[in-house]
Order: sequence, then structure tokens, then C-alpha cells
Amino acid sequence: MSMNSTPSANRVHIAFFGRRNAGKSSLVNAVTGQNLAVVSEIKGTTTDPVHKAMELLPLGPVVIIDTPGFDDEGELGEKRVGKARQVLNKTDVAVLVLDGELPPDTALSTAEAELIGVFNEKKIPYITALNKCELCGADFLGMASSSEILPVSAITGENINLLKEKIAALALGKEPEQRLVADLIKPNDFVILVIPIDKAAPKGRLILPQQQVIRDILEAGANAITVRETELKQTLADVGKKPSLVITDSQAFALVSSIVPKDIPLTSFSILFARYKGFLKTAVKGAAALDSLNDGDKILVCEGCTHHRQCDDIGTVKLPRWIKNYSKKETEFNFCSGGDFPQDLSPYKIVIHCGACMLNDREMRYRRSHSEEQNIPFTNYGIAIAHINGILQQSISMLDIEN
Repeated sequence: MSMNSTPSANRVHIAFFGRRNAGKSSLVNAVTGQNLAVVSEIKGTTTDPVHKAMELLPLGPVVIIDTPGFDDEGELGEKRVGKARQVLNKTDVAVLVLDGELPPDTALSTAEAELIGVFNEKKIPYITALNKCELCGADFLGMASSSEILPVSAITGENINLLKEKIAALALGKEPEQRLVADLIKPNDFVILVIPIDKAAPKGRLILPQQQVIRDILEAGANAITVRETELKQTLADVGKKPSLVITDSQAFALVSSIVPKDIPLTSFSILFARYKGFLKTAVKGAAALDSLNDGDKILVCEGCTHHRQCDDIGTVKLPRWIKNYSKKETEFNFCSGGDFPQDLSPYKIVIHCGACMLNDREMRYRRSHSEEQNIPFTNYGIAIAHINGILQQSISMLDIEN
């Protein structure tokens, strides 16, 4: 996969934080070598986080994020700061930008101290960059040097390459990437992928989880056979060799499980993504909450992306219908999508998330841990659907539940 086609969820997320007018946007432009962010001397020019997927040498594919000032004021300013706080939940490496035009005790005070506290709490590796260093006095530069604060200049380019090297060094210290399916199969194995083509399927293409699973199978030296659920039975008869694994779109679980022999491992794209994102055990445990629903209980259904919803959308239509049929209760469903995720989860009996192919690992760790901290069960589409159909244990039998 080329770096330009690397999914956003698989890129290192690098975010620039600081107060208004510290030069965050100018520094982002200097680091990227592009006019990515709007630059102005007017405070609060950056009103919403700006995301840019790109290649950043020497690191590789990344997402660069420019954020609003963390010291913004007023009712609208509080909302901007709230947007910046949301970015913290998916930040792999942070750059704290200090304003070199300010006195040292002002440039590193309340807003910066709060950010450093959040970095430490969330275990986000960070670099402190003293921007506008060409305007700093000798005393400020001396303090920066002794405090491991890197003097940089978006105007002169001083230490910009060094800043990129330091960012790369922190990012490359991340944990090794989990494989989607390659570690479950061997070279020359057959894997059958069941991909329904219905009104909700994007015209002319496969969705990202399907593409990624196919790519991982091919990289393992195995063979991917893709079929619709309507051709699955005949394909199993014609293939001439028992497949090592059948992977289905979760919405076809009921039909596919009735066709696939019990001696052939069966799972879903969504369940593989729960493992890939590191919350399989949590999701399996969380699905049990579907057995104790009561009338009036609220269920939060979360989508990681903001795709156009079709008339029979799985998250907003099919899943609620299946859960109501299973529980025989009049439950209430709320929905969130994209970067939105409620701070207060106490109104909900359970959180059911999509496969999260568009969200990075840190964002999903935050959402899972945020739910656990409030004692709200957390699961995902595939595991919930497998549980409803009574095939959850079958669908995770080949997976390590501890991961």
C-alpha cells in the first residue's frame, strides 16, 4: 500500500497545541512544507481543528492536526477549546508550541501547564517547541535549552528539521502493529469473504474494512475468495478444499452461519477489527448487557465515520431493529458519528460501536476506557450481532480473547 493511500486510522496522528497566536499554524506550515493552515496575527484564526493526511519524512504517512488556541475565551471560545480537547483523544505525538514573543513566565503558564498535565495523564509523548525563537531574549533561550525546550522558528526555518526528527523518534517508539487476519492463516490457505451487495453497499467499490482484510490475506500469501451471501453455499461446494476461515459482513451473520459447516471457523470483519483495535475481550463481555435490557433503556450506537446513511442503514435501522426483536423491550437509541463521543455516558445501558476502521488506536482506547470508567458496557456491531444470533462463541473460537 502506498503512503498516499494509507488509511487515516493507520497513520501516526501528530497534533500541535498551544495558546492563541503562539504560531501553531505557522509552525504546522513550516513542518509540512505546505500552506496547510491559515495564518494571521489575529488571535483565534484557527476555529476548528484542521486535519491533513500526508507523508512526513523521516516518519512516513501521518495526519497533521492544527488546533484552536487552548486559552480561547467566551462562549464560542469554550466550544473551540472543547474541539481541541477532542483532538487529544486521538493524538499519538503532541507538539506544545510556546510563544517566543512573550516573557518566559507568561509563555509557559496556565494553559501550557494544563496541556502538559493532560499529556501526562493520557500518556501522550510530547515535544515543547519555543516558536519565534528569533525574537527571544538570551535569558529565554537559555531557559529553553536547560529545560529541553526546542527553540524553533517558522519564519527562518531554524531547527524545523530537528523538530521533525524528534517527532519521528517519539512516533517510532509506538507498539508493533497488530495484524488483521494474517496471523490466523498460513500461506496458500483459502479464506472466503462474504460481502453482501445491497442498497447500503457503496456503488463500484468495497468498504475499507473489506479492502484491508483482503490486503492482509494477500500479504500472508493466502488466497481470498470473495462472494455474496447468495453464492456462498455453491462456492463452498465448488472450491474443492475446505477454507481455513470464512469472514462475513456482520449483517449477514444469521444466514452465513446457517450455511457454513461448524468445523469451518467463522467470524466477521467487525469482530476482526475489535481484535485489531485491542478491545475484543471488552466487547465480548459488554455484549452480555443485551440480555438484561429493560423498557426505556437507552443504547448509544457510535459510527467512526460520517457516511451518507441509506434507507436500511445497519447502525441506525437494522441494528436497533434486531436488538428490539431480541430483547422484546422498548429501548431508546441515540446515535453519534465522526469525532463526536459523549463525555457523559451515564444515561446509557450499553455503547455499541462500529468496527472503527476510520479511528486510530488511541481514539478507540479512549472511547473504551471512558466507557469502562463510567461502568458502561462497551461492544461493537459484529459482536453484538453474533451474540443476538447465538453464535458469538463460534465466531471468536479462533481468536485470542485476551487481546
